[in-house]
Order: sequence, then structure tokens, then C-alpha cells
Amino acid sequence: MKEFAERLRGVVSKMLVMLSLGLGLEEGKLEKELGGMEDLLLQMKINYYPKCPQPDLALGVEAHTDVSSLSFILHNMVPGLQVYKDSKWVTAKCVPDSMIVHIGDTLEILSNGTYKSILHRGLVNKEKVRISWAVFCEPPKEKIVLKPLPELVTDKTPPKFPPRTFAQHLQYKLFKKTQEDFVSPK
Repeated sequence: MKEFAERLRGVVSKMLVMLSLGLGLEEGKLEKELGGMEDLLLQMKINYYPKCPQPDLALGVEAHTDVSSLSFILHNMVPGLQVYKDSKWVTAKCVPDSMIVHIGDTLEILSNGTYKSILHRGLVNKEKVRISWAVFCEPPKEKIVLKPLPELVTDKTPPKFPPRTFAQHLQYKLFKKTQEDFVSPK
């Protein structure tokens, strides 16, 4: 796990460089805004979906977006991850020796909506157990204030998200607390 985490941190850094450049920013900008590699937290969640005789009547995980900046999903080659695209649910292909990567809420906020957090869900399978290992890259909970980057805010593209810490964003997502419930971060 330690070696996997070290290698994944390198992948995260490279992806954040590419995403920064895609926004027209200097290559280290997003990584810096997320607290740098020293403070970026990697959290793993293992999802176990037992066989289900009536998969059309059950969901493994309901539709949601991830609060993270990036999410990396490994799988046991049993289909079931779906993303919402073009007003319909699309099942992600299971490609051997691959990881699925998607953008989470944190990068949507920093990019002022240019990058979209991916709405997705997990399905159960009638014949096989499905297992996924999700690794979430998250900024420190209180140290970083998430808000659209000033370079991406203009008169034509005003800020779409209020400033909040990652901890406040978690409260908002999990418990539907509104901005008025918090003391505004500086």
C-alpha cells in the first residue's frame, strides 16, 4: 500500500500539472491550491457489492459526485460504475490493468465550473460480486479555502461557488448545511 500510495502521488501531481495547463495556468497552480503534495490526503474506500438476484431493483451506491479533487477507481473487472453523460447513464468499460479517474467537487470549485465533478453511481451484478477500490485525493480540511481561482473569474465568468473550507464543503454535501450556517473563511 505504501508503494502504491507513493506512485499514485506521482500520478496525481502529473495530472494536476495537465489540468492546470488546460486552464491556462502555470503548471503547479492546482497542486499548490490544494495544499501541495505534503498536505494532500489520499483516502481509500473499498466497496463490496454482493451478487444481487434482481439488480434492476437495487443500487450499490446512489448517484453522487465526489467531494475530492481527483478520484481513482480500481475494479475487479465486473461492470457496474455508471456516469451520467448526455442525459443518460453510461456504464464505464472494464479495461484490464486500468484505473478510472474522475474530477471531483474540489476541482470544479477551483476551476469555477470549467471542470465538472462527475455524477456517477454503482450498480450491483446478478452473477458476480463486484469490488471497487476508490482512492480520493483531498485537500486538508481546514487549511485551504476552496474558491474559484482569481485567474478564472471575470465579468463574463463571475464566481460560481462561495469560499469555504474543505470541512465546510463536506458539511454542505453530507448534511446540506448552507453558507449561512458557517462563519466565512478569509
